[in-house]
Amino acid sequence: MSETLRVGMVCYPTPGGSGVVATELGMSLAARGHEAHFITSSHPSRLRAYEPGVFLHKVDSVDYPLFQQHSPYALGLAVKIREVAVQHDLDVIHAHYAIPHAASAYLAREMLRPRPLRTMTTLHGTDITLVGALPSYHEMTRFSIEHSDHVTAVSEFLREATRREFRTERPIEVIPNFVDTSTFRPDCRPRIRERLAPAGERVIMHVSNFRPVKNLLVVVDVFAGVAADIPSRLVLVGDGPDRDRAERRAREHGVADRVVFLGDQEYVADLLPAADVFLLPSGHESFGLAALEAMACGVPVVGSRIGGLPEVIVDGETGFLCDPDDVACMRQLVRDLLTDEIRRRDMGRRARERAQRHFERDRIVERYIDAYRRLIAEESG
Repeated sequence: MSETLRVGMVCYPTPGGSGVVATELGMSLAARGHEAHFITSSHPSRLRAYEPGVFLHKVDSVDYPLFQQHSPYALGLAVKIREVAVQHDLDVIHAHYAIPHAASAYLAREMLRPRPLRTMTTLHGTDITLVGALPSYHEMTRFSIEHSDHVTAVSEFLREATRREFRTERPIEVIPNFVDTSTFRPDCRPRIRERLAPAGERVIMHVSNFRPVKNLLVVVDVFAGVAADIPSRLVLVGDGPDRDRAERRAREHGVADRVVFLGDQEYVADLLPAADVFLLPSGHESFGLAALEAMACGVPVVGSRIGGLPEVIVDGETGFLCDPDDVACMRQLVRDLLTDEIRRRDMGRRARERAQRHFERDRIVERYIDAYRRLIAEESG
């Protein structure tokens, strides 16, 4: 077995959790002397400067009138996976997010026969609980999972949800998401804090894709109650379909002048240390990467007691958990943290320690490398 791994990373290029994890994993592999070949529709959001060992292969778009509204992206992706696998002698195709990536990886593998190509699928959450659960995609999702050579999930919750929803027989290994605690650290730059809260207010922060599942309106409702008692600012990082609704809700509460919309930001590690509390009242989270990144920065998280978040946040020790729509619960907990600096700092310290102990990047990347090598060994054996 070659010491150098050549892995094809199939992922969405957007700032969502699956794309972030795939990109960070690929860059970490390259830093260890392996090759990471990103196969995707455009430049991944966290793939910044040139990195030796990192390659980008964009899926070709078809310029044909028939496909202008109904592009066969999954088929084009399968063709590109096969092409890159042959040209660069890939060992493994790692598909992040089941639909359509795992299905495209399966097609590419079948086109390559009898040449072997091992496929791994990592389930990230909404590919199972939302998209995959739709009747039109259910059987395709199940087929793609069952025909992957190895399957991982980012939390115990997601593994059990997959087994329950799809009745899969394929074993699923849990490998959690990770964070680089040397990048995400409690190192607040005073100038950033001053710009976000020029009058020295407390800072409540939320980072997401602003989709309905993230409960952005609840974020605003919680903040409005806190701001009535405590001079504070709400910093919202991201963009998406609920932004306009959140702006209207802030105006209705009379707090629009204290809500800061920063839009999508590439370097959230610069912003998170400026927060006093991170708020994540999602209606669904299979893991909660944003919460983990805040914890690594020493920021306590008030989040939802749902999905995989309880596997990340220890309630009452490294953060707090409430029901997703319990505005009163979250308001009180945020108030308590903002008015008890000793407790807030102690909880933030323990949050970072948990991130380092259980979710540090190097520890989790080695688990992926071990999974790749086991998968390759099965083929050669």
